[in-house]
Amino acid sequence: MATSEECREALTRLSEKLTDSDGEVRRAAALDRSLTCRITDLDVTFAGRLRGGRIEDVVQTPGAPVDRAQIRLAMTSDDLVALVAGELHFASAWAHGRVRLEAGLRDLLRLRSLL
Repeated sequence: MATSEECREALTRLSEKLTDSDGEVRRAAALDRSLTCRITDLDVTFAGRLRGGRIEDVVQTPGAPVDRAQIRLAMTSDDLVALVAGELHFASAWAHGRVRLEAGLRDLLRLRSLL
């Protein structure tokens, strides 16, 4: 099981990858939306803002998210680390229930290029 610090580092690396991307991925990540990532095995939630292709203002809170973010992710700590490292493919993890993604239909359609 990864630690909460390793999860925070993974989210930082994900933000850097989004910033460095180009083309359709960069356009998809250019949303301005609230974002939560619930780490189920650690019982923590990272909340922040996806803005201009970056994940900003990330804060960690214990337990489930207090507010309902526009884009909501849930997974284990190891799955987050593996996803960001490229060792786990998002679409496969999502199809097998290892990762949950909830968002409005319009956001899901836009985010599909990230998957």
